[in-house]
Amino acid sequence: MAATGKTELTDEVAKEAGLNKAQAGRAVDAVLKVIQDTLKRGDEVRLTGFGNFVVTKTSARTGRNPRTKETIQIPAGKRPAFRPGSRLKGAVSGK
Repeated sequence: MAATGKTELTDEVAKEAGLNKAQAGRAVDAVLKVIQDTLKRGDEVRLTGFGNFVVTKTSARTGRNPRTKETIQIPAGKRPAFRPGSRLKGAVSGK
């Protein structure tokens, strides 16, 4: 499987799970929605061996507008992050 978007992911899920494409599409959508809703509440999603989806906090900082070179204040915020698990790291590195 080459660079994958949602359509290709859905096709692969359908093939792996023995589902039709509509069922696989609903399953993929449901998983993504649950991850999004969980992170939105500030909680983590832990998939043992695969990895963790977490929310990280960013500090307020000074930045620069690349077009105007003007200094701007960037407010503190939150951003989603993914931390890969040991089995995923091993699978990607070939170990």
